[in-house]
Amino acid sequence: MNKKIVLLPGDGIGPEVIQSAQAVLEAISEEFKHTFTFETHSIGGNAIDEYDTPLPDETTKACHQADAVLLGAVGGPKWDQNPSHLRPEKGLLGIRKALDLFANLRPIQGFDNLLHASPLKEEVVKGSDLLIVRELTGGLYFGTPSERRNNGQSVVDTLAYDRSEIERIVEKAFESAQIRRKHLTSVDKANVLESSKLWREVVEEKKANYPEVTVEHMLVDNAAMKLITDPKHFDVIVTENMFGDILSDEASVLTGSLGMLPSASMRSDDFGLYEPVHGSAPDIAGLGIANPLAMILSTALMLRHSFHLENEAVLVEKAVEDVLDRKFHTADLSVINGQKVGTEKMTNLVVDYIKKNA
Repeated sequence: MNKKIVLLPGDGIGPEVIQSAQAVLEAISEEFKHTFTFETHSIGGNAIDEYDTPLPDETTKACHQADAVLLGAVGGPKWDQNPSHLRPEKGLLGIRKALDLFANLRPIQGFDNLLHASPLKEEVVKGSDLLIVRELTGGLYFGTPSERRNNGQSVVDTLAYDRSEIERIVEKAFESAQIRRKHLTSVDKANVLESSKLWREVVEEKKANYPEVTVEHMLVDNAAMKLITDPKHFDVIVTENMFGDILSDEASVLTGSLGMLPSASMRSDDFGLYEPVHGSAPDIAGLGIANPLAMILSTALMLRHSFHLENEAVLVEKAVEDVLDRKFHTADLSVINGQKVGTEKMTNLVVDYIKKNA
């Protein structure tokens, strides 16, 4: 397999974790006889410094020509006082829009040696492994008009969805459920919102095309409660933009290891931008202590969802699980009786596992 991957290191620890991701992918390509070519471009704060824009045209063009994109992180206090159009985050929002990335995939998985740091009891969260599929480009955040009225004393925000927008995110969720445990929970507020009633109608229509997938509908307030009381209940959750924003942030703390969470932003043709959930952590940039595992797990998402290389994706995930089982950890993780290592060492441990077990 030949694939072109654009690397967007970004700011802070972004370049360090992107380097780790590339090392892992090079090991995968070597062991499985693939050809991955890499091209690096600027985004975020470093792009502002060099090009006076958080998203240079050259970066957008390169991403359009790639098979997938890996992004490290953007932002930092250096640019906090910039005007809004020169904020690093504008680069991330801009590239998502330019590439029409409407589906956000956020897997949440507990690792045994990290569960003691969870705010939940270990027996509640142990074994949880779920995927939240969030609609990313519609709904309340993008509705127009949003306006102040009556001299600013009242306000209107508009929640709007077109049927086609709902259909494509629901299809992406069904496809994800098919390659997991074949259980889909559709989250809405159909007892109140007309948009949710349409959402539920679309899910009901689409499920006939995926007979192996079991479907349940759940109101968002119940889903928020059940994520805390019984996270193992869920396999794949699909929901609209605002509900997904809230639920994915709630779920991100369940396992007690925010630095372990990957994510993907995708479109219908399986093209995706993959990035860790964590931020740019400028306070530790360049110190060689950043945790690369969320970025490495993001490469596993890329291998699975964009390249359909399931065996390779599973191997990367097993490599990460192995190093944690052997109690290696970076400074941000709490592992009882563990051995603390830096970015390079952690990356090498993952690469060594891949080479020994391919």
